[in-house]
Amino acid sequence: MSTPLTQRLYIRIWLAVVAAIVLLTLIFGWIWREEAERERAQRPGREIILRNAQGEVLGQAQTRGARVPGQGWEFEVPLRDGQTVFVQLPRPGNRPPPSPPLGPTGLPPPYNLLVLLGLVAAAVALGAYPIVRRLTKRLETLQQGVERWGEGDLARRLPEDGQDEVAFLAQRFNVAAARVQALLLSHKALLANASHELRSPLARIRMGLELMQAQPSPANHEEMARNIRELDQLIDEILLASRLDASPDDLGPLEPVELVGLCAEECARTGAELDAPAGTTSVLVSGLTRLLRRALRNLLENARRHGGGEVTLTLQTQGTHVEIRVCDRGPGIPPALRERIFEPFFRLPGASEREGGVGLGLALVRSIAQRHSGTVHNEERPGGGACFVLRLPLAR
Repeated sequence: MSTPLTQRLYIRIWLAVVAAIVLLTLIFGWIWREEAERERAQRPGREIILRNAQGEVLGQAQTRGARVPGQGWEFEVPLRDGQTVFVQLPRPGNRPPPSPPLGPTGLPPPYNLLVLLGLVAAAVALGAYPIVRRLTKRLETLQQGVERWGEGDLARRLPEDGQDEVAFLAQRFNVAAARVQALLLSHKALLANASHELRSPLARIRMGLELMQAQPSPANHEEMARNIRELDQLIDEILLASRLDASPDDLGPLEPVELVGLCAEECARTGAELDAPAGTTSVLVSGLTRLLRRALRNLLENARRHGGGEVTLTLQTQGTHVEIRVCDRGPGIPPALRERIFEPFFRLPGASEREGGVGLGLALVRSIAQRHSGTVHNEERPGGGACFVLRLPLAR
C-alpha cells in the first residue's frame, strides 16, 4: 500500500513543528512591532527653531521627526508667514550607528535575542508535544499489542485507526496474526482428526488378527491389506498437508509442467475418459509435477468412488488460464456442502468408511491449487452428477 506524502508520519510531525515555529514567529513579530510603535509614540517631540541672518525667529515648532529611508530624519516646521518648510538632518558618514532600541523583553542585545530564542524554543516544545505525543502513543499501543501476542494471546489484535504507516503496520500484523492463529488451529484439528481416523483401521487390523488366529481366510488377509493401504494413504496425505500448510516454498522450485500428457496418464490409470480440444498437444503450467499429479489423481479417484463409474476429464484453455473439469454421474453434492467438502476429514452424510478415502483428498486438492495460484470449486453437472473445476494459470 502506497501512503500519500501528506499522511506519512514523519511529514506530519515535521509540518506540526514548522507550523508551530511559523505561528510563534508571527506572534513575536507582531508583539515587537506593537512595542516599537508604542515606544515611539511615547517619545517627546523635538523643538525646531529657524532664524535668519539677523537672528530673527522665522519659525518655531515642537515636532516629531519622520525617518526617511536612506536620507535621515525630516522635521516639519511652520513659518510665521504661513508657509511650511521641511528641515532634513542627513546622517553623517563618520557618525557611529545609533544603539539599537530595546526589544519587548526590555533587555539590550545580545541578551534580548537569547531570551527571545529561549521563549521560542519553549513555545515550540509546548506546542508540538501534544501533537507528537498523540502520534507516538499509537506506537506504544502497537508495542503493547505485539508483546501480548508474543506472550501467547493469539487472539490479540491491534487497532487500525488512521491511514498512515502505523495503521498499515497494525493491519499487516493483524493479517499475519490471524494467519498464524488459523494455522495453529488447523494443525490442532488435523492432529485431532488424524488420531480419530487412525483408530478405525487400527481397530479393524486388531480384530482381523484375532480372527486369523481362530480361522484364517483370504478374506481376512484382503481386509487387513486394505486397512494397511488406508493407513499408508492417511499418513502420506497428513504429511503432505502439513508440508503445504507449514512451508510450501520448501517443496521445490516451480517448473513447466505439460498437462495434456499428465491428464492422459491419470485418466488411463483410473479408467476415466479424457476430453481435450482437437489439435491440442501441449498445455504448459508452472508448478510441481508430483503435486499436480496428486491433485488430478485425488479428483479422479473421488469421482470414481462416488460417481457411479462414469468419469470424464475435460481440459480446455480460457485466456490466461487452463480449466480442468472432472465430472461424474453420481448423486451430486448438496449446494450447502459444496464448500465444506474441501475441509480436512469432512465426509458427506451417509458416506461409509468402506468406500475408501479419509476426507483429506479434496482438502489437498485445494491446497495444491492455492500453491499454484489457482482455484478449485464444485458445481452441479447438467443431467445429474457433480463437477470439480480446477483452474490454473498458464505458464508465461
